[in-house]
Amino acid sequence: MKKIALEITGMSYSQSQSGAYALILGEVNGDRKLPIIIGTFEAQSIALGMEKMHPIRPMTHDLFKSFAQFYQIQLKEVIINKFENGVFHALLVCENNHVINEIDARTSDAVALAIRFQCPIFAYEPVMEEAGIIVADENEPEKVSKTEQGNETFDEFSEYLIEELEEMLQIAVENEAYEKASRLRDEIQRRKSTL
Repeated sequence: MKKIALEITGMSYSQSQSGAYALILGEVNGDRKLPIIIGTFEAQSIALGMEKMHPIRPMTHDLFKSFAQFYQIQLKEVIINKFENGVFHALLVCENNHVINEIDARTSDAVALAIRFQCPIFAYEPVMEEAGIIVADENEPEKVSKTEQGNETFDEFSEYLIEELEEMLQIAVENEAYEKASRLRDEIQRRKSTL
């Protein structure tokens, strides 16, 4: 399956979800982005890793790296391999004694580890096709998708009222479907900004 190289292009506090952050992974040499809602701890760990800061006591992701290195396990790459029910799934591709193994992981943990191991981050093309967005400007993401008739892009939430979107957002958060919640939040903000 085709892998798309990604890089961290931004992280910001979520205005609509208390204690949540939006991690943006951008397609290398492309326009698509994956917005991923992550928790405060994961955001802090990613930020510390990006800034190459070392707390006095190791955080969980630092401990994982030390543990892996002690047992001569190398993280070769991270792959965002699925997008199901609004939730991203990732694989840690590890090597030990020339044997490759894949370990399931939360995407936020996988990214935090990729930073520490300085390994590449990828997403499979079907994930980018389904969940990737192209940001026309900072406040107006467009869903990248295909209709059954062809390659037209469309807004997956265009048929809903703002009140319905807000109800859908609440349900998505309760079900921990944070990526769907992110898209709903962006659509609500986009509409409110045009009122």
